[in-house]
Amino acid sequence: MIVSDTYAELTRRFARMQALAEAVGLLDWDTQVVMPGGGAEARSDLMATLRVLRHEMLTAPDLDDLLDRADDGGDPWRRADLREMRRDRLHATALPADLVAANSRAASRCETVWRTARPASDFAAIRPSLDEVVRLQREIAAAKSERLGLAPYDALLDLYQPDGRSAEIDRLFDALTGTLPGLLGAVLERQAARPAPPSPDGPFPVEAQRALGVAMMAAVGLEPDRTRLDVSAHPFCKGLAGEVRITTRYDTADFTGALMGVLHEAGHALYHRGLPDGARDQPAGRHRGMAIHESQSLIVEMQACRSPAFLGWLAPRAADAFGASGPAWTPANLVRLYGRVSRGFIRVEADEVTYPLHVILRYRLERAMIAGDLAVADLPAAWAEGMRDLLGVVPPDDRRGCLQDIHWPTGAFGYFPCYTLGALGAAQLFGAALRDEPGIPDALGRGDFAPLVGWLRQHVHARASSVDQATLMVEATGRPLGVEAFLAHLRRRYLDA
Repeated sequence: MIVSDTYAELTRRFARMQALAEAVGLLDWDTQVVMPGGGAEARSDLMATLRVLRHEMLTAPDLDDLLDRADDGGDPWRRADLREMRRDRLHATALPADLVAANSRAASRCETVWRTARPASDFAAIRPSLDEVVRLQREIAAAKSERLGLAPYDALLDLYQPDGRSAEIDRLFDALTGTLPGLLGAVLERQAARPAPPSPDGPFPVEAQRALGVAMMAAVGLEPDRTRLDVSAHPFCKGLAGEVRITTRYDTADFTGALMGVLHEAGHALYHRGLPDGARDQPAGRHRGMAIHESQSLIVEMQACRSPAFLGWLAPRAADAFGASGPAWTPANLVRLYGRVSRGFIRVEADEVTYPLHVILRYRLERAMIAGDLAVADLPAAWAEGMRDLLGVVPPDDRRGCLQDIHWPTGAFGYFPCYTLGALGAAQLFGAALRDEPGIPDALGRGDFAPLVGWLRQHVHARASSVDQATLMVEATGRPLGVEAFLAHLRRRYLDA
């Protein structure tokens, strides 16, 4: 193979690896949405096989030689692509194939147990399989720590937040924990001084909720022929080649949570659909880590769709969807309903003010588990203590405590801090978008997301992984990621309005 062909060979190989990753993603969607329960063991084996095949391709002995000989030709995109290929290779070569397979099978088994343990609040049922997942994650963290030259937790974090480090997260999270408790108290005091907003009367049929969700997905700019909406135990978005799949969960007594869940996942879907055409199967064409991904979901859900402008447009459409009318359905009341703050138990139902505290708890606990300072057996008690310290409430059961999230059962250690890093990024990016496109609020008041999405396409989506997160944030907003824009946003929305 001549040198000029080397990059072409690399792109061919990495496109095949991406195809395997997307096949695993599709199987994962099927597992969570439609797979019969009896298929779990066979599905676990199938997904493990595909993951090992991809791992074998990524650790092929001749790949280092190809990467050494590859020439970027002075092209910035090709340079970024080669950088990301080397990063993928580094992560993969840290792990033997049998550890990849064991981790995949353990996570699949634990996730299957979680689906019944969570609604039953049965921590004892999941403890043995979660013990195994944590043991393997610690083994993976140790192997990657040695290979990447990072602390064990940071070696896991780096998979979800490229170049992310716990020291920087600690700095940002310390700033939040130093401010949010006082801000939360002030918000709750102000809220208590006003009459509670009336809640719309249900029931709200699932089909009507689903139809409203589909309409809102189209409103934000998702193509109906490339989008699915389904139900799962834990809401998520799966971006695949040429399509996106969104899930939510419904409560017939309250439509507000499911609708905002759909809009949250629609933000993820917009990011996936906005990645550069022709490069989605290459490392530089992928999303830039989960903190940026979460910033895109939170820009849509929290910054745009909970704004008075958008809620004023949504209110009559929501009333029509359920054949309802009355004071509970006015735009002003919908703003107050979506602006309610409370010390709740459930992360995915939390408001903007308390949500970071839910994430900080999980960040502390997963770091302790990876460090060996917290045993899985002690997780429920540690969770209760952390909730008491950070939010002033204690969950009455494990269903509303340490079993509520799917992440740890699936082995996603290092993911949780990305949620709050995403909230910080969303506030900062939305502020920059308003600076550059001051007509965005008026457009949202007409149900028109084009100005906002257009700005995001240019400054975030199209950049994919061609630059790192720090560069992306500085070039898009003018400054590094910080807490200032987020805290200012909370004060404006919850104290000044």
